[in-house]
Amino acid sequence: MPEQLWFTHLLNQLLAGPVTAFLRMLQIEPKHPAAPITNAFAMELVVFAFLLGLFLMVRSRLSVESPGALQHSFEGIEQFVHGQSNEIIGHHSEPYIPFFAIIFIFILVCNLIGLIPGFESPTGVPAVPLGCAICSFFYYHIQGIRHAGLKYFKHFLGPIPALAPLMLPIELISHTARLLSLTVRLWANIFAGDLITLVFFSMIPILVPVAFIGLHIVVAILQAYVFMLLSIIYVSGAVSEEH
Repeated sequence: MPEQLWFTHLLNQLLAGPVTAFLRMLQIEPKHPAAPITNAFAMELVVFAFLLGLFLMVRSRLSVESPGALQHSFEGIEQFVHGQSNEIIGHHSEPYIPFFAIIFIFILVCNLIGLIPGFESPTGVPAVPLGCAICSFFYYHIQGIRHAGLKYFKHFLGPIPALAPLMLPIELISHTARLLSLTVRLWANIFAGDLITLVFFSMIPILVPVAFIGLHIVVAILQAYVFMLLSIIYVSGAVSEEH
C-alpha cells in the first residue's frame, strides 16, 4: 500500500468502501481496495474545499463602497487575466475570462499547497496536470465550434485543399501534442521543485531551504501563469476570424 498523507488516510478510513464499490461499478478495479483514494485526489479535494470557502467568503463581503483586501486581491487577479486575454484574443475575450481565471487560481493553489507541512502538491503527480490539460484541450475546441460552427474543423485541413491529406495528420498531432506539453511542463517543474526542497530540508534544515522555498513559490506562480497563457493562446487560435 502506498504511503498516505494524514488527510488521505482519514478519507480512506471513512470512504474506502463506497469509493471502491463505485469504481468497481464503473468496471475499474482499484490497485488498493482498502485505500482507493490517492494523495493527489485528496489534495485536490482540499484545494476545492478551500477555494469554494474562499469564493463564498468573497461573495458574502462584496462591496462597491468599501471593498476589503480579499476583494481587492481577486479583482486584481481578474484585471490581470482580463488584460492578458484581451491582449491576445481581442475585445471579445470577456466570455472566456472565468475559465482562464479559475484555471490559474486552481493550479496556483495546487502548486503552493505542498509547502504546508502534512500536504503535498497534487500537480506533482502527472494525472492532475493531465486533467487540467484535458479541460483546456476540450474547452478551446468547444469554444472554436461555438464561434464558427462546423467550419471550425476547416483549419485542420490547411489553407490549400490539395494539401488537406497532408495537413490533417499534422494538425491532429500538433493539437494532441499540446496535451503532452501542458502536462509535462507543469508536472516536471512542480515535481522537481518539491523534490529539491525536500532534499535540502533533509540535508540542511536551517536557513538554506528558505531560498529553495522562495524559488519554489516563484516557479509555482510562473507555471500557473504559463498554463493559463497557453490556454489563452489556444482559445485565441480557435476563435480567430480566419477560422
